[in-house]
Amino acid sequence: MRLRKRKPVVRDDQDDPQAARLAALKQLNRRDFGARELAERLVARGFSLPAAEEAVEGLRKERLVDDGRFAEHFVAYHANRGRGPIGIAYKLREAGVSPDQIAAAVDADSADWQNRCAAVRLKRFGTKLPTTWIQRGRQARFLSQRGFSAGQIRAAVGQFPGED
Repeated sequence: MRLRKRKPVVRDDQDDPQAARLAALKQLNRRDFGARELAERLVARGFSLPAAEEAVEGLRKERLVDDGRFAEHFVAYHANRGRGPIGIAYKLREAGVSPDQIAAAVDADSADWQNRCAAVRLKRFGTKLPTTWIQRGRQARFLSQRGFSAGQIRAAVGQFPGED
């Protein structure tokens, strides 16, 4: 969720919450944003922090900005792109979503994540399970970088004989 560096914008209406609200609505036309991320974008566009926060709070009261809904959409999008629950939760924390909303949206203990992890492994490496430690390490590293937990990776990569 890093924003690219822009030149500081000097606005005539930088303290106007209505102008900030309009700019926020234009941002929300494209996609959902978390409250903190939207306020940061407004400040980057030249609005003062109090005006941006007031505009976001007004949109929150109208239920146009909702961190819970943002988290659910974010999880669905990134899970479908092969990302794991740990990586997704990290990105949501970066976006300023509360830990309770992250836990509700991600549900990292769900069996669905193991299935997703296995599907990502299958898509990248094929149906054949690893037969050597080197292959297993390569696959485990790949899945770990995608944000899956060790238990999910173990279930997807398989166990070697004699391993507990």
